[in-house]
Amino acid sequence: MAQKLLESSALSTFCGSMATMFSAGIQTDEAMLMLAENRERSRFQEVCKKLYQNVSAGDGLAIAMEKSGAFPRYAIDMVATGERSGHTEQVLRNLEVYYDEEDRLFTKLRSSVGYPAALLVIMSVILAFTVAVILPVFSDVYSNMAGSLAGGSFSSIGISVTIGWIALIIMVVCAVIALLLAAATGSPSGRARVIRLMEVLPQTKRAMYQLALSRFTAALATLVSSGITDEEAMARAIETVDHAKLRARLKRAADSMADLENPRSLTQAISEFGIFEPLYARMLSVGMRSGNTDETLSQLSSTFFDDAVVQIDRALDSIEPVLAAFLTVAVGATLIAVMLPLIGIMSSIG
Repeated sequence: MAQKLLESSALSTFCGSMATMFSAGIQTDEAMLMLAENRERSRFQEVCKKLYQNVSAGDGLAIAMEKSGAFPRYAIDMVATGERSGHTEQVLRNLEVYYDEEDRLFTKLRSSVGYPAALLVIMSVILAFTVAVILPVFSDVYSNMAGSLAGGSFSSIGISVTIGWIALIIMVVCAVIALLLAAATGSPSGRARVIRLMEVLPQTKRAMYQLALSRFTAALATLVSSGITDEEAMARAIETVDHAKLRARLKRAADSMADLENPRSLTQAISEFGIFEPLYARMLSVGMRSGNTDETLSQLSSTFFDDAVVQIDRALDSIEPVLAAFLTVAVGATLIAVMLPLIGIMSSIG
């Protein structure tokens, strides 16, 4: 069993390469062998060799992926769905785009946080030196000049020390958070934690819901195209959803479709429980009446995904200005902490 998941970039490369070879008529085991042979020794090559062994032993692609331990649950479920419906190539194409975009977003998040995090660390060191070394020197000067200075001027050193310590504590906390966030974006397990964090942050909560909705809709489109009933397709598609709020809504919708006394259609359940916005629910209704349910769902999945990407981009673009503003305030606090004792000395002398 592999110890860790593949990176998003590697997942995108794998899915795109497999889809291309499938379209060329290459068998699964041959495709795996070609991927392994055309790569330098790496984690990706080891995974491909493991997949080749499993597929050669008679496993399907989804089962081989699961046994390797290198693929996320969503990718495995989607490939399994594609194999059951006969749309494996299309599923792999969709996964290629999904993981390529995920890699781009996390790369952008790492760059947006990494540079300010480095500045925060530098400022923390400077401020710590100021509070621990420079300000005590002013305190000694005050003590030596106590006989000739007004008593009120002594308060300036106390204020400066207080400001310095407060700024230092806040800056160290922010630096640690920024460094942890930047480090987390570099590993699949860390990215999973970042995703869970983004699901509760006000700035990204809706985007993560849209992203989960896109996943569900893509799975539902693949399942519906396989010819199974809408109730079974709904139940299987729910298994690909990790988002707690969306999953709860989907389960209520699925229960309403299975209600023996008053069963709802797929469109009615989706509309009644607010899974899609009214406009998109009407689009699905039109698609079902025209016999293009799977195509409509695929289009909606792309729409939800694009919307989520735009929202996440907007949130990421706001990170760097916020951190830059905080650095400006921290620099100002540092200057005040240094200047206050000087002001006190000058006023006392004057």
